[in-house]
Amino acid sequence: MPTTDAEPDMNGGTTAADPASPNQLPPGERAVSVLWSFGKCLAALLPVYLAGYYGFSISIVLLGLMIYMGWKHTRLEKAMRIKSAMYLLENEREFTTERVFRTKRDLPSWVNFPDVEKAEWLNKILQQAWPFIGQYLEKLLVETIAPAIRISNAHLQTLSFTKINIGDKALKVVGVKAHTEQDKKQVMLDLYLSYAGDVEVNVEIKKYFCKAGVKGIQLHGKLRVILEPLIGDVPLVGAITMFFIRRPKLDINWTGLTNLLDIPGLNAMSDTMIMDAIASHLVLPNRLTVPLVADLHIAQLRSPLPRGVVRIHLLEAEDLTAKDTVIKGLIDGKSDPYAVLRVGTQVFTSHHVDNNLNPQWREMYEWFNLKDVPSGSVHLRLEWLSLLPSADRLSEVIQKNQNLTSKTGDPPSAAILAIYLDQAYELPMRKGNKDPSPMVQISIQDTTKESKTCYGTNHPVWEDAFTFFIQDPRKQDIDIQVKDDDRALSLGSLAIPVNRILNNPELTMDQWFQLENSGLASRIYLKIVLRVLWLSDDATPTTPSSRPSSSGSGLSQGGITSEMNPLGSGGLGKPQPGRPQQTTPDTEFATEGVLRIHLVEAQNLIAKDNFMGGMVKGKSDPYVKIRVGGITFRSHTIKENLNPIWNELYEVILTQLPGQEIQFDLFDKDIDQDDFLGSLNISECLIQWYNLNDVKSGRVHLVLEWLPRVSDLQRLEQVLLYQSQQSYQNKAVPSAGVLFVYVERAHGLTLKKNGKEPKVGAEIILKGISYKTKVCERSTSPRWDEAFHFLVREPRDEILTVKLSHSWGQALGSLTLPLKEVLAEPDLVLDRWLNLDGALPESQILLRATLKILDTQQAVCHKVPAGAGSDATDEEVIPKWDPSHLDLRRRSAFPIDNGSMAGQVKLTIGYSTEESRLFITVHSCRGLGACSKDGADPYVSFILLPDKKATTKRKTATKKRDLNPEFNERFDFDFSLEESSQRKLDLSVKNSVSFMSRERELIGKLQLDLDQIDLKAGVTQWYNLVAGTN
Repeated sequence: MPTTDAEPDMNGGTTAADPASPNQLPPGERAVSVLWSFGKCLAALLPVYLAGYYGFSISIVLLGLMIYMGWKHTRLEKAMRIKSAMYLLENEREFTTERVFRTKRDLPSWVNFPDVEKAEWLNKILQQAWPFIGQYLEKLLVETIAPAIRISNAHLQTLSFTKINIGDKALKVVGVKAHTEQDKKQVMLDLYLSYAGDVEVNVEIKKYFCKAGVKGIQLHGKLRVILEPLIGDVPLVGAITMFFIRRPKLDINWTGLTNLLDIPGLNAMSDTMIMDAIASHLVLPNRLTVPLVADLHIAQLRSPLPRGVVRIHLLEAEDLTAKDTVIKGLIDGKSDPYAVLRVGTQVFTSHHVDNNLNPQWREMYEWFNLKDVPSGSVHLRLEWLSLLPSADRLSEVIQKNQNLTSKTGDPPSAAILAIYLDQAYELPMRKGNKDPSPMVQISIQDTTKESKTCYGTNHPVWEDAFTFFIQDPRKQDIDIQVKDDDRALSLGSLAIPVNRILNNPELTMDQWFQLENSGLASRIYLKIVLRVLWLSDDATPTTPSSRPSSSGSGLSQGGITSEMNPLGSGGLGKPQPGRPQQTTPDTEFATEGVLRIHLVEAQNLIAKDNFMGGMVKGKSDPYVKIRVGGITFRSHTIKENLNPIWNELYEVILTQLPGQEIQFDLFDKDIDQDDFLGSLNISECLIQWYNLNDVKSGRVHLVLEWLPRVSDLQRLEQVLLYQSQQSYQNKAVPSAGVLFVYVERAHGLTLKKNGKEPKVGAEIILKGISYKTKVCERSTSPRWDEAFHFLVREPRDEILTVKLSHSWGQALGSLTLPLKEVLAEPDLVLDRWLNLDGALPESQILLRATLKILDTQQAVCHKVPAGAGSDATDEEVIPKWDPSHLDLRRRSAFPIDNGSMAGQVKLTIGYSTEESRLFITVHSCRGLGACSKDGADPYVSFILLPDKKATTKRKTATKKRDLNPEFNERFDFDFSLEESSQRKLDLSVKNSVSFMSRERELIGKLQLDLDQIDLKAGVTQWYNLVAGTN
């Protein structure tokens, strides 16, 4: 950096090169400097002279002086903040690594959150393109925005931009977080933006000799960018939607006439107005949508129909701080409290309660601590209202709301109405045959909303969206007025009774409407969607929750940080008729299929174990690695054989998406490094010999079967007969079916022993394979909405078990479901409420169990059927394998040598992104071999390879004389996710023996590559142990 550049000092200011002293200036410039100083002194004394001359009070002069000093202080402080922010952005890494930030919350987002990634490449692109972005913005302001402003107001007809310079400091993306798990038809990005720029924009209105401008802007916030819909054509994305999740931090350094906005009092007002203007376009629920292709419903992307409505009841407060004190606090007074709720640009203010530190507003529900004050708590009731696309329950909702009228004054809303205003056609002209500038006013009862104005056209396109809350759709009308921009000239009107929508399918009207009091051909295109607001009965509590303790109860001090359950906190009420009687899974539920891979043999493999520099030919010790959609299978090793016969079977559950291949790699097992024997990629189901790639010779015999799934119970016997006739070297048993389980919700669970509602999780178990749902927030009616699948070998004998518990501790009930009950259901689908054992009489769980028979007799195919969920026999391309939908619990660790089984060990292996650490939980062992007449004293020891210093070596406690020990011990490792996936688990189950004992020490071993596991999701399963020698 040149030495003449200004650099921030310790106080955030700047130090620059010292200017030349006045004595070194030319005589003419010195004279001008003296006159300028004299003029400034005269200007400063002039107000004092005028005040005395006209007899004004000296307090006016002092007031003006105070305003000036406040303005000056605000200006200097704002300039210092912007310069400090510029310096910080330029030296972000230095500040981070040298621990200038003293608290974790001061660190950049990519340091605080492991799932937030840096985007230096993007910042380099922005920096390189910044001058050209400036050229585009200058052209946009001069050629588009300035003419639009001049047309909009007669007083601004002489407005022009005199200077536009966005400076050298580019916008910086501090971090990027991607969300792809919400919707497969969109990509959601969170951009952590930080901009401290030396932008300079000057505006002049020549008619009034007025100049204003901006010199320096600071902006910090989290911008959400949604790329949707994803399409199968260039540019792959239909539109880009952008909005700030919460209001960004904005600081503007004004120049010219707008300097007055920095006067104390005005600066806060102006900042609020500017932020409101930004929020009205770019802060949730408002969105900015940029279409990239034609024929998109922009209004629906800009204002999508909500998933639900949050109803907030302000109930009461307690122990508020007394603010109305007397004699500087010597005599305590009280306060006149009221509450302000802000959601986007909407502000709701409650009525105030006079002289009360414990104001009562409404009924009780849940307590939250207040922040930034010594004491105080507030009661809130939060309700989640789902949206129903039919009017079947409208009368019931209205009746419920009327029962609440006496408590809340006005009844709550019964429905939400979304109006998408698209365009109009052939509107009437203004006087003189001039094009109008139409805008639309939409009114329902006492609420009126206005669209934007389309200037100079009688075919306007608004693409706006509006939402209204409706108390009674049967009695209210939609009033639409199309007017010119002066609001005086009417261009047409329209009245639509809301009850017309109740008779339409899906409560939706999407059509052209003829305008009244307008031209003969004047029409307007609207899409109107009505949704009934439904509060589920099982989401209503019967008892209020207790106040939080001083230490907090899951809430950070002073804030509301808990997420709301979509069904609200549950209660102990009896099951109501309004409860859903069947599950509502996603459309992709039970659409997966099963791929069966039969590794038969290989021939003419290359000999890698040569002697004397290749003069003496040896053989190879071949084995195969099979990779399918993120899962790796490994065959056993066959010693010294160039024509090995494996005869091993593998099965994997896959989704229907088309695309990927199956990868086969053959290796020669060596002591140091395994040699490559060839590879193969397959995208079709065939029964044939495949030549190996990248080697001189070698081929492998494979049988690949995509198994059609049927619901015909008569096929089960034939499948089981075929299954009994098969025998494989790896002792695999072909699956007879696949079971899909959808766990939706539970109801009427018991409270904890201390009287609080539980945090409920569900564990689903079948034949030693177990899955766990998420843990719901405190509720006796939790809702999970999660799906799982299992491979089933003998449906008539296997039993599905569901266990409910509080945070995987206190048992809350269980369900035992023999699969033969599913076989007795129509279409092999069981979908209903089931009673829980070991719980209250009213405790139930709602789930769906769907069994599909794998029709092996039809499985041999030349290509894979298109849909895993259909019974079609048409030939299609092999489906794509999505690791997030695979049956990870089916994976087994194959030993290097073909040893015998020595029992099993149950492990949970996962990675906590919140704690940035790998965790391994050793649950239990079963079926261990006895080491003496008394059995064994087992313990588990393991290490994460590679580890030369054995820093990752861990062991459990020893269990005396137990061949089925329970350990339940967790071990944590401070590894990154990338480092964790590169480790290999080397686990041994040992018998604790004395030094002189002759008993066998090693019971069994397990080796497992962690890159085979979805560490983020976490895996809990039983693993086979391989017998070993001491």
